[in-house]
Amino acid sequence: MGLQRVFVTGIGIVSSIGNDAPAVVGSLRALKHGFEPFAPQNAKIPSDVKLAGTVKGFDVSSPDFEDWTLPAPYRIRRDVMRSLPPHGPYVHVAMSQAIESAGLEEPDISNLDTGMYTSSGGSTRLIHQNTTRLHQMGPMRCPPTGIVASIAGTLSFNLVAQFKIRGNSCGFSSACASSGHAIGFAFDDIALGRQKRMFVAAGEDLNDESLLPFAGMRALSLEGDPQRASCPFDKSRNGFVSTGGGAVLILESEEEVLRRGARPYAELLGWGQASDGHNVAMSHPEGVGLVAAMQRALRSASLDAGEVEYINAHATSTLVGDLSEGRAIREVFAKQGHVPKVSSTKALTGHGLSLASALEASIVSLSMKEGFTPGSAHIRDLDPEFEGVNVIRETLSEAPKIALSNSSGFGGANVSLVFKQV
Repeated sequence: MGLQRVFVTGIGIVSSIGNDAPAVVGSLRALKHGFEPFAPQNAKIPSDVKLAGTVKGFDVSSPDFEDWTLPAPYRIRRDVMRSLPPHGPYVHVAMSQAIESAGLEEPDISNLDTGMYTSSGGSTRLIHQNTTRLHQMGPMRCPPTGIVASIAGTLSFNLVAQFKIRGNSCGFSSACASSGHAIGFAFDDIALGRQKRMFVAAGEDLNDESLLPFAGMRALSLEGDPQRASCPFDKSRNGFVSTGGGAVLILESEEEVLRRGARPYAELLGWGQASDGHNVAMSHPEGVGLVAAMQRALRSASLDAGEVEYINAHATSTLVGDLSEGRAIREVFAKQGHVPKVSSTKALTGHGLSLASALEASIVSLSMKEGFTPGSAHIRDLDPEFEGVNVIRETLSEAPKIALSNSSGFGGANVSLVFKQV
């Protein structure tokens, strides 16, 4: 039995640039960012961070889930909400959107051939609240759902139970490469015939506890001008803008696509991963792990470098990270005499950590179906280091036929996904 082809058949998004796929497409076409002023909810915390990629219409800031609110027309039952982290409502809504967009029925969702992989750093806010309560009031005064609502596996615990997933399931935690790994291993499960369908769900909080520790790492931009705060590849880039949200992709085998008469967004041709083995937090300056990940992705998809038309870069707008990726792209493509178009949609969305890969894989798939290539916003002065890298500054009205989506995380984890227009 040969490998099964794998298709993206469902997408759900709750993000700073829109709470559904049409809104996200509109923002990408117009290069409209999702940044708003940020101030710590706890006024006692001094902070120079001025902007965040806010999720509009949701209010999950209260420590009590009973006070959380969702935008119309979305509703989540109280018994479901009580075990969710603050980013849980984003992902729950995205999950419902993805199911609807794929046209799945209940028997398609709950069976032994349908699984789910998730990516989330957990909720540092809930961990802090629960451990504080533990120390102040004792364990018997802690909420019984405190653990399942807060630790890194929270999305798996909740979504698998709530949507009655019976196939393969687990959570991935490799920082900003997390949901890239989840998509890659979901691809393997379907291609190898282990599963017929996989949900990949990712999400992150956006609050003091999730955002401000990155200021301590000197990783966040302190700019107050949204046009300057997130500017991947620009000479003046000085850190990323943090964001939260949720994204869900549904991957299905060709057999299932044909059986259901589904209309895919894109085909996932393959993927690759490799590690830098260099530094706990920073990318290798020459991008050695990302070079290998992209090369492995191309081999997995049986493609030559010259066939890739577009790269959705990981580029977060940090000095070292963007430079590392630019060098990796030159190594894999320019040295082969090919210059694909490159952009970083984080200039608009901000950086969603473990959400990033799933959000950007969704963006690539949407762009292929809707017929455009997203531009890289906010570039005033392209860093000379990126001369020879074809960074596009405007959204183009033609979709790429073959595209890569790159992600990199702490410890030098690198993932590259390959998509094809259908």
